[in-house]
Amino acid sequence: MFTAENWKDYEVIDTSRGEKLERWGKYLLVRPDPQVIWDTKREHQGWRKRNGHYHRSAKGGGEWEFFDLPGQWSITYSRLNLTFNLKPFSFKHTGLFPEQAANWDWFSEKIRTAGRPVKVLNLFAYTGGATLAAAAAGANVTHVDASKGMVSWAKENARSSGLEEAPIRWLVDDCQKFVEREIRRGNHYDAVIMDPPSYGRGPKGEIWKIEDAIHPLVKLCVKLLSDQPLFFLINSYTTGLQPAVLAYLLGMELGSYGGTVDAQEVGLPVSMNGLILPCGASGRWEI
Repeated sequence: MFTAENWKDYEVIDTSRGEKLERWGKYLLVRPDPQVIWDTKREHQGWRKRNGHYHRSAKGGGEWEFFDLPGQWSITYSRLNLTFNLKPFSFKHTGLFPEQAANWDWFSEKIRTAGRPVKVLNLFAYTGGATLAAAAAGANVTHVDASKGMVSWAKENARSSGLEEAPIRWLVDDCQKFVEREIRRGNHYDAVIMDPPSYGRGPKGEIWKIEDAIHPLVKLCVKLLSDQPLFFLINSYTTGLQPAVLAYLLGMELGSYGGTVDAQEVGLPVSMNGLILPCGASGRWEI
C-alpha cells in the first residue's frame, strides 16, 4: 500500500462505526467513511469534543454540524513546505485529500532528480495538491480543472505556499477536450497526473463515468508524452477499479516505452490502532 506517513498537521486519530476522527491542524472533524465497517469503542475524547461533524442523510447527501470551527483555516505539509487552505463544503469534503501526499513524495523526488526541465500535465487538478508538489520540485505545470471555483482555490493555495510566481499555467477547461486540443497543437509533456472523479457531469450535461471514460482518456494522454517521459499517475477513488486494473491499463498503453508499473491501494495510518485506512488506489508508471 502507498501510505501517506509524513504528515504533521493531519492525522486519522480513530475509526469506528462508519466514521473517522481526524485532526486537521488544531481542529477535529468526524466524517463518514465507507471503508470503516467495524464497530469499536470510541475511547478518544475527540469523538465528543469534535469541531465539525458531517452527518450522512438516509435520503442521500448530508450536512455539517459545527462546534467552534472557523469558515476557513490552513494546514502545512512540512515535508514539501506546502500550505493548503481548508473549508468544509459539499458532501463532507474539506478541499484536500491528504492520502495523496504519498504520491506527492514519490513524483517530487523523480522531478528533482531528473536532471532536466520537466513539464507536467495535471488533469482534474482540484485544489492543486499535486500541482503545487510538482511545481515546488521544479516542474513547469499545466493545471486543468473544469471548475472555476476549484482553480481559484488552487491559486489561493499556491499563494499560501509561496508559489504564486512558479511556472504554473492555470486553466478552467474540460479535461478531455483540452487534451484533444493539445494533441492537435503538437504540445508534449514529460509527465501526466490524472485524478478523475468516479462520476460527474460536464458543463453541457455530459456524463463522466470513470469505468467508461478512463481508458480512452489515457490513450489520448499517451499521445501527449514527450520523447523522454518520466512518469504517469492515475488515481481512482471508486471501489470498482482495483489496483490491478490500473496496472493493466498503464501496462497496455505505456508498455512500448519500457519502464515499470506499480499499482496499490493508497492509505492513511490510524493513530489509535495502527491500521492503515484505505483511501482508493493509485497506478504509477515510471522510467
